[in-house]
Amino acid sequence: MPFDFQPVLRGDLLCLRPLRPDDFGELFTVASDPLIWEQHPEPDRYTETVFKQFFHGALASGGAMLVMDATDGRVIGSSRFLGYDQARREIEIGFTFLARDYWGGAYNGEMKRLMLRHAFQFVDTVIFLVGPNNIRSQRALEKIGARRAGTRVGANGREALAYEIVRREWLS
Repeated sequence: MPFDFQPVLRGDLLCLRPLRPDDFGELFTVASDPLIWEQHPEPDRYTETVFKQFFHGALASGGAMLVMDATDGRVIGSSRFLGYDQARREIEIGFTFLARDYWGGAYNGEMKRLMLRHAFQFVDTVIFLVGPNNIRSQRALEKIGARRAGTRVGANGREALAYEIVRREWLS
């Protein structure tokens, strides 16, 4: 069965749906916080010009998800499915960011659980690529059970730390 890149995923805290072109304004409002990007390989992504490139790339990927607070529908971030490898039965989850008010565990944990539950209907391994200096994201991945699995070159052409979660381990 081919991977479904455009699901609607609902949890207690969050709702994720496919990103649409008219989401730019609300998502840029979230992304315009420089502190979100301070450990990121593109620390100027908070600027409109750089974010616009990111946003158009997200739409073109076909796997970008808008993240909303389930209680009020407020846009709080984005994530993406990408790099599907049917032969290896693996997919990447990445390009994730959340508004700072939602940092610290519960929201990121639920977002990743929703995305993992969806992904594991189609694949056996989920990969996360993180910039070597992005300690915050590395710790967040470790909190949800991801383990380091070497390095890989990401979609942006940069070498990144690879983390993975394997279906059989995650379900046990």
